[in-house]
Amino acid sequence: MTEPLKAIRDGYIISLNLGTPPQIIQVYLDTGSDLTWVPCGNISFDCIDCDDYGNNKLIASFSPSHSSSSLRDSCSSPFCINIHSSDNTFDPCIIAGCSLSTLIRSTCYRPCPSFAYTYGDGIAAGLLTRDILRVHANSPNSTIREIPKFCFGCVGATYREPIGIAGFGKGPLSLPSQLGFLQKGFSHCFLPFKFANNPNISSPLVVGDSAISSEDYLQFTPMLKCPMYPNYYYIGLESVSVGNDTANHVQVPLSLREFDSLGNGGMIIDSGTTYTHLPEPLYSQVLSVLQSVINYPRATEVEERSGFDLCYEVPCQSNNILADDLPSITFHFLNNVSLTLPQGNSFYAMSAPNNSTVAKCLLFRSMDESDNYGPAGVFGSFQQQNMEVVYDLEKERIGFQIADCALAAVSHGLQKA
Repeated sequence: MTEPLKAIRDGYIISLNLGTPPQIIQVYLDTGSDLTWVPCGNISFDCIDCDDYGNNKLIASFSPSHSSSSLRDSCSSPFCINIHSSDNTFDPCIIAGCSLSTLIRSTCYRPCPSFAYTYGDGIAAGLLTRDILRVHANSPNSTIREIPKFCFGCVGATYREPIGIAGFGKGPLSLPSQLGFLQKGFSHCFLPFKFANNPNISSPLVVGDSAISSEDYLQFTPMLKCPMYPNYYYIGLESVSVGNDTANHVQVPLSLREFDSLGNGGMIIDSGTTYTHLPEPLYSQVLSVLQSVINYPRATEVEERSGFDLCYEVPCQSNNILADDLPSITFHFLNNVSLTLPQGNSFYAMSAPNNSTVAKCLLFRSMDESDNYGPAGVFGSFQQQNMEVVYDLEKERIGFQIADCALAAVSHGLQKA
C-alpha cells in the first residue's frame, strides 16, 4: 500500500478511511507506539490540557453509531488481552463478567473493558472497536483494499493527545501488524517543514514488499532488541561529529547502544517525536562543540522565547535566506553508518529575515532528567526530513538515504498540478 502523509507543524498526518459509509479521520503517523486510535464520540471529544490545539481543524471525531459495520471488540480477542496486559491478563474481563472457563477457551464475547493507553506525556482512554479500514493498494490503478474488522481505539477522552494516532510499532495492535506487513516492512520520505500545511503535495508512505525492494543505495544499521520494550524500533548510536574536523567528534555513552538489566537504554527512531533528544552530558557536549566553531552572534532573545538552547543571527542577502556556513552534524550509528543531516534538519529559521539577518536555532532537545527509564535517546521526525527511511522488518534493520522527498512525492503521484 502507498498512503500520502501531510506535514503539519509538529509531525506527519495520515488519513484513515474507517466504517460504512466511510468516515475520514486524520491522525499522526507514530512509529513509537502500537495502538491506532481516533477521536471518537457522537457528541464530543474531550482533550485535557490541549489549549494549543483549540482551533485546529484536524480534530474530527469518528462516530461508531453512524457506521453499519462498527462493533465493540470482545474479551475473547487477543487484542483485548494485549491492551490490558498486566500480571493477570484475565482481570479486566473477569470484572466485566467473564467466567474463567470461557476466558481460557477464548469464548467470552462480553465487550472488552475500556482501556487507558499511556504515552511519554499523554494518555488516551477509550474502547477497542472493530470496523472496516480501507487502504490504497500499491498498484498502477491505486485500487482500494478493504481490511475487515480492523481493531482500533475509539477514544473519548485524552490528556495532551489532541489528534488520533496510527501506531506503526512492532506490537500486534499496530497497523502494519494487523495488515500482515510485520514480516516485510515500510518506508517513508518526510517532506521538509516548509511544505507544512501545503495541500498540493504529500510525503510518501510505502508499506509492503516495494518499500524494501531497492536496497543497494541504502546504509543499514541493525535494529537492537530490547526484551523489556520489544515494540520500539531501537538503533545504536556510536558518536556524533560536527563539521569535517575529526577533533569535533563527540563520543556517546554506551547507554545509547546497549541496554541495562531493566531494559533501559538504546536510541529509538520515532516519527511521533518531533525533535531528536539526546541525554546529558552528551547533549551539552554537542552544544559546546557547536559553540566553539560558530562565530555568529547568539540570538538570546529568540532562545528565551522559543525554548531552544542554541540560536544564532545568521546573515542573509536581500531578505533571502542563503546557504550559510553553519556546520553539519553527523550521526554515526552501528555498522559504520554515517548519516550527515541535510541542511535544515539541524538549524532552522525561526522567523522571516529582518535587517539582513535571520535567527536560526538548533532544533534538538535534551532528554528530560526525570526520564531515567526506557530509551536513552530519540531520533525524531524533524531530523528525518528529506531522507528515505526504510524499516526492513524481515532482516531487522533500518536503512537511511538522503533524498529529495519532493521528487519522491512526484514519482509516487502525490503532487497536484
